[in-house]
Amino acid sequence: MHNKKLEIKIIFTVIALFFMVFLFAPLVVLLRNSLSSFIPLLHNKEIYTATQNSIQVSVVAALITTILAFILAYAVNCTNILKPINAIIKVGISVPMLLPTITYGFVIIYSFGKQGLLTKILGRQMFDIYGFNGLLLGYIIYTVPFAFLLVNNSFGYIDKKFMVVSKLMGDNFLRSFINTIIHPLIGTLGGAFVLTFMLSFTDFGIPTSLQGTYNVLSTMLYQVMLGSIPNFNSGSAIALIMLVPSIIGIVFLNYLEKFNFHYDKFSKTEIVKNKFRDISFASISILTIISIVSVFLVMFIAPFVVNYPYDMRFTTKFIFQMFTTGQIKEVYVNSLYVAIISSVLGVVISYVSALINVRTNLSKKVTKSIDVFSMITNSVPGMVLGIAYLMFFNNSDLKETFTIIIICNIIHLFTTPYLMAKNSLSKINPAFETTGELMGDTWIKTIIRVIIPNSISTIIEMFGYYFINSMVTISAIIFLVGATTSVITSKIQELQHFEDYNQIFILSIIVFLTNIIIKICCELANKKIQSNRERL
Repeated sequence: MHNKKLEIKIIFTVIALFFMVFLFAPLVVLLRNSLSSFIPLLHNKEIYTATQNSIQVSVVAALITTILAFILAYAVNCTNILKPINAIIKVGISVPMLLPTITYGFVIIYSFGKQGLLTKILGRQMFDIYGFNGLLLGYIIYTVPFAFLLVNNSFGYIDKKFMVVSKLMGDNFLRSFINTIIHPLIGTLGGAFVLTFMLSFTDFGIPTSLQGTYNVLSTMLYQVMLGSIPNFNSGSAIALIMLVPSIIGIVFLNYLEKFNFHYDKFSKTEIVKNKFRDISFASISILTIISIVSVFLVMFIAPFVVNYPYDMRFTTKFIFQMFTTGQIKEVYVNSLYVAIISSVLGVVISYVSALINVRTNLSKKVTKSIDVFSMITNSVPGMVLGIAYLMFFNNSDLKETFTIIIICNIIHLFTTPYLMAKNSLSKINPAFETTGELMGDTWIKTIIRVIIPNSISTIIEMFGYYFINSMVTISAIIFLVGATTSVITSKIQELQHFEDYNQIFILSIIVFLTNIIIKICCELANKKIQSNRERL
């Protein structure tokens, strides 16, 4: 027993030190540097306008996204739409998540610009793509998959029996809809709004190409930090401004927790037949998915024609040029290396953190502290974390190394894998460790022999999450990459200055295909594990 407690305390100490050095210390330096510039910056007209613009477009995007995500989740869970349509919604909605946000701006330009693919198909330009409109469209495409996953998951905890009961009691459609669907989901819908607002407010990739004269905070922060004369104090102050809405959002999310509930018992209930409802929701859902996917269509066309959109003859010269320069190989290998190491180490750290929280008898202070780590990593935007790292490690050997990029990814992406592991481990029989102890096994041996095999599916999902997000992230690492540590997303940002869109699209396709392969491999591995369990 004493050895077990010692093992757990050593592991917790290592994790706590990791977060102290790579989360709290950089943030303290950032806050210290921002104090002298924060108040004067509030009176800066450009900063005020950029903050106002960021809030305005993010609020509108979050509102539209939350409504869209609800419609899609309702179609999947509360209608009798055909199974193939159901599958198309679930697969189609995940497409944007497999691409870096920096690509979104370029595909919107090539789709909705004056010479864009969709402009040509429709015969006219639908809207001005630079400024508010372009950013709004980009943010909706970017955030709707996250909102959908959140709302769709919560629909699984609603007992549909109450919808039938409500109808039998004579409630009209609106009353029944509010009582049986909206009311149970109010916390989740609020959470989806906050999440999508924060993602939009702190995104750097989309405004890079679409902001026009509509300045937003993320690009202003980039210009201040990596302009001709970098200003660390002003950069810290802008980062602090970006941090404020995130902190408010996290507080609001915790407040919304009291509205979340689920039914303990579920009854198998057949959804009431309603052809008008099914056709309506199927049509809206299919239209939404087609609209999202079609925006990315141009990415697979432009690099394979002689001169888009003027000479549409097929060619492979751009592919050949890119692969013969050697640069593509270097940045791709760098991206793979960063994604794989970030995933392996990230899974270990987040899984072990969840183990200590859920599968040990350590004091509540210890377990609560890990939840605090999770909450802080969730509330700190990627760009803010990147700025903090740039300042803290600026004069160290870690500057512009793969190590600092990998650590930044692990910290930045920690929350979701940690919560996945925590949820999975809490469902495993709590007596396993006691049984192992009685059989003479150490705590670590029991974890390796019993707990890990019983949660291997979750570990695979955690790996997939870390890998895909490490491949597409831009905001967290844009300040940390160097000449020899450039990854695909930073290379895309570099190519933007040369307006080399063909290479940008080819790199984006490579990221997309890599992420699809990883996603398929993870799903196949989980299916195999599931079938092996069913045989036993």
